[in-house]
Amino acid sequence: MMPSARFADLEGASVLITGGGSGIGAALTEGFARQGAKVAFIDIAKRPSTALADRIENQLGRRPLYLKADLRDIEALRAAVAKAVEAHGDVTVLVNNAALDDRHAVEDVTVEFWDNNHAVNLRPHFFAAQAVAPGMKRAGGGSIINFTSTSFLMNFPDMPAYTAAKAGVVGLTKGLAGKLGADSIRVNAVAPGWVITERQRELWVTEEGLAAHVAKQCIKDVMQADDIVGTVLFLASDGSRMLTAQTLIVDGGYL
Repeated sequence: MMPSARFADLEGASVLITGGGSGIGAALTEGFARQGAKVAFIDIAKRPSTALADRIENQLGRRPLYLKADLRDIEALRAAVAKAVEAHGDVTVLVNNAALDDRHAVEDVTVEFWDNNHAVNLRPHFFAAQAVAPGMKRAGGGSIINFTSTSFLMNFPDMPAYTAAKAGVVGLTKGLAGKLGADSIRVNAVAPGWVITERQRELWVTEEGLAAHVAKQCIKDVMQADDIVGTVLFLASDGSRMLTAQTLIVDGGYL
C-alpha cells in the first residue's frame, strides 16, 4: 500500500530514478508520481517499463518519462540524465535504486563477473550523482538517495561481490555527503531488508524461508516494495532538511 503522507515540496520536483521499471524501483516511480513530481526513470528492460508508464498515466493522468539505458555504459547514463533534464529541468531528487543481486559462490567469481557486478551495483551511483550535482547546485540544493542493502550487515554468504558493492554504497554516501553538503545537497542511503518482489518470488522465496525470516522481524508482516516508498519520499523532501550522511534501515526490525 502506498504511503498516505503528502510532501508539498515534491509536487513539480524533477526526480530521476535508476532501475525504476520494476520491483522497488517501480513502486518508487509510482510513489513520486502520486506526489505530483515530474518523474523520469532509467531501466534496461523496455516492456515492463513501458507498461508501468502506461499504467501510471492511466491512473494518475501524468506519464513518467522512461529512459532506456544500460547503467554499465556511463555515457548512456549521462545521456539519459541529460534527457531527463531537458524534459523536466534540473534534477533535484536522484534515487540510485538499480541493483543486481544474483547469487554467486566465491570459487566461481571471475574478474569479469566481479567488474560487471560492481558496474551495476556501485559504479553508476557515483556517476549518476556526478551528472546531477551541477544542476542541483544551480537549483540551490537537492537530495541524493542511494540504495544499499542489509545483506552486507548479515554476513550473507551467497553473494560476496554484491555485498561488497553494497557496503561501498555506504562509504560513497558519506563521502558525497561531506563534499556536496556545502551546496545544500543531502546524500543518504536506504538499506531495505527482504522485500518480496516478483523477482524474489520467482528465484529465491520458499514458504519456509520466508516464514522464518518474518518470524525474526519485530513487525510480523511480509515486506512489499511499497513499504520502502515512504522512507524515500521523506529523504527526498524538506522534511529531512538537516539529515545527511545517514543510512536508514527499513527491515521491519530484523536487525
